Amino acid sequence: MEPSVLLLLALLVGFVLLLVRGHPKARGHLPPGPRPLPLLGNLLQMDRRGLLNSFMKLREKYGDVFTVHLGPRPVVMLYGTEAIREALVDQAEAFSGRGTIAVVRPVFKDYGVIFANGERWKTLRRFSLATMRDFGMGKRSVEERIQEEAQCLVEELRKSQGAPLDPTFLFQGITANIICSIVFGERFDYKDRQFLRLLDLFYRSFSLFSSFSSQVFELFSGFLKYFPGAHRQISRNLREILDFIGQSVEKHRATLDPSNPRDFIDTYLLRMEKEKSNKDTEFHHENLIVSVLSLFFAGTETSSTTLRYGFLLMLKYPHITEKVQKEIDQVIGSHRLPTLEDRTKMPYTEAVIHEIQRFSDLIPIGVPHKVTKDTLFRGYLLPKNTEVYPILSSALHDRRYFEQPDTFNPDHFLDANGALKKNEAFMPFSIGKRICLGEGIARNELFLFFTTILQNFSVSSPMVPKDIDLNPKESGFGKVPPTYQVCFLAR
Repeated sequence: MEPSVLLLLALLVGFVLLLVRGHPKARGHLPPGPRPLPLLGNLLQMDRRGLLNSFMKLREKYGDVFTVHLGPRPVVMLYGTEAIREALVDQAEAFSGRGTIAVVRPVFKDYGVIFANGERWKTLRRFSLATMRDFGMGKRSVEERIQEEAQCLVEELRKSQGAPLDPTFLFQGITANIICSIVFGERFDYKDRQFLRLLDLFYRSFSLFSSFSSQVFELFSGFLKYFPGAHRQISRNLREILDFIGQSVEKHRATLDPSNPRDFIDTYLLRMEKEKSNKDTEFHHENLIVSVLSLFFAGTETSSTTLRYGFLLMLKYPHITEKVQKEIDQVIGSHRLPTLEDRTKMPYTEAVIHEIQRFSDLIPIGVPHKVTKDTLFRGYLLPKNTEVYPILSSALHDRRYFEQPDTFNPDHFLDANGALKKNEAFMPFSIGKRICLGEGIARNELFLFFTTILQNFSVSSPMVPKDIDLNPKESGFGKVPPTYQVCFLAR
């Protein structure tokens, strides 16, 4: 059958279903929003620059809580620090469901620790937190792992002898190796071909995931899934990574010593064996490989992208870099490794790292939530399973909390005495029950990698600072910094 005929049939069937079901608002009392067209939803209100810009415009008209129809489905938007906190913290349980992201749904489905719901999610999250804590803080602490990896990076950067280089894969490599040591029980050499292939698949997938075409797919995935596009390439990339994980699981299974689990996979396999007679167990193969993919992908891409943005900002604002290095020299010096204990004595460096996370705004729309029951929120009734987008970017750029939200300024996190101050709007890892599983590890990585690099190297760009462009290469569900060259000059 011709694709055009299939498309027409899909539109007709969708229109009929919409008429049969009635308007979604009939099941509850959703917040206000632009009137949707049948099947097309609020397509006419969508900005060509992407979903985030569309939502920002609609917020000006409808306030901090409003409804947008992405294609035929209504999604409630939470805009600003107060609305997000009110939902994800004050009504944490009700808003703890996980919504879907259409481009990755065919791979993740409802499995694994990020996209699972209900008891499956609670069981996998408890297990993952406990196991990562055991292998991150056990025989060899996560601090030691990061320190060792940082020294491997320093040696690699020395080899460049100050020549310009693109830091993308090196920053990916160091963050990937931390999560690999916990999940797979090993680290990889930066030139390992299979490792580089996996990093390339992650990078390409995150870029496609953040692209405009993926945002369009979110609106009309029901019939666009039958046609070529970024969604198919993302699925191919992630399935190749799943194949690698599957092979690693089999190697673990063949060499498993029940008395001495080596890592996350071993611990999971032992739990599988323990619960094999329980037909309702969540400890099965599908949840294992998708959970490992979730941890591997999230643990690699978020921290490495933050570091890439961080050093681009250090090139753009060399006076800030100098102040960080001055604090490093005063507190740590040049003859010992940075430690996590140094954080409390380095408020300026901590403020810079916080501001890098705020300014880079890595997951601007937030990972979708949904309500787990009929929920009353600000006078509106959200029916069970209504999807909710906490627009994290709106908190990270909230003018009530950040004096110059569109400017990179570490003073956002410093009080009048130069001490680090807490800010309620700072939520780069989200907040509430669905806060990022690896938040603690990521914060440790950012501090130790950032300080170790600047302890050992001055950074410069082939471009003058005023010509350095901070605009993202892609901005959708994720934000991808532009590619750039940096020179690491030994201090």
